[in-house]
Amino acid sequence: MSILWISNFLEAQAAELGAARNTQEAYGRDLKDFLSFLESRGAGFATADRAMVEDYLVQCEAIGLATATKARRLSSIKQLYRFAFEENLRKDNPAIQVRGPRKDKRLPKSLSLQEVEQLLQTAHTMPKQRADKMRLTCLMDLLYATGMRVTELVSLPVAAVRGNPDMILVRGKGGKERMVPLSPSARDAVILWLSLRDQDEAHTKSAFLFPSRGKQGHLTRIWFFQQIKKLALMAGVNAEKVTPHSLRHAFATHLLAGGADLRSIQTLLGHADIATTEIYTHIQYERLRELVLEHHPLARPQKTGA
Repeated sequence: MSILWISNFLEAQAAELGAARNTQEAYGRDLKDFLSFLESRGAGFATADRAMVEDYLVQCEAIGLATATKARRLSSIKQLYRFAFEENLRKDNPAIQVRGPRKDKRLPKSLSLQEVEQLLQTAHTMPKQRADKMRLTCLMDLLYATGMRVTELVSLPVAAVRGNPDMILVRGKGGKERMVPLSPSARDAVILWLSLRDQDEAHTKSAFLFPSRGKQGHLTRIWFFQQIKKLALMAGVNAEKVTPHSLRHAFATHLLAGGADLRSIQTLLGHADIATTEIYTHIQYERLRELVLEHHPLARPQKTGA
């Protein structure tokens, strides 16, 4: 019965809110873990009370889950019970007054312009096959030029880049669409990759810019994550800093450093809330602080007289 709650909830999320597959999978994992906890106590979604929800969060803390993971799990539980209340599966919501853990206000990892240039240059040489070189170069140039999320990038429809466009249409979270401009280097990389892609008969039948034989029909996030780590090692850039998401951060921070306004960056990134975009101003403040401490004469240790 409880498993049915999960499947019905996920179907509603997909139909009403357009929840992406990755989001649905995350909700499903979180709720199955919570259900396992409840069943160990002889309970289920229909009989759990507030104390059980709070005890589950305590267990998540005890096993050392990250703050962001705990917050996401509580969000999943809250949304499930909101759905159950609206569907008359329960007459109360046991999670409504449960407070989640405070999120750490950590600055996102970013990359310097020099590090990004090293990565882009290495993408031209790392793979052995020419087609693989052009594909990786296209992926990297598009990611840095547009700030797309990795899922948006690997699942980009080939129709979005046909005709050598100045801007491309990207479908983001919740099915929301936005237009992002292409830099000249990204357009060149797309043209080169398309010329090679279209020579492969299997690829020409695909609707995706980056086709794959996998069940999704396009390259996976995991595959690209592995490639970008190899790329970092080859480029001599700290691999711990390099992820598809850190390239997205670099896109935003470098735009801000170049004088772009937050509203424009918010639109390009597809952020629903400007508060999400404002974190990049903190990165700039931190860099300015380091600049002053490093170069201002009064910030240096003063010599004392004998």
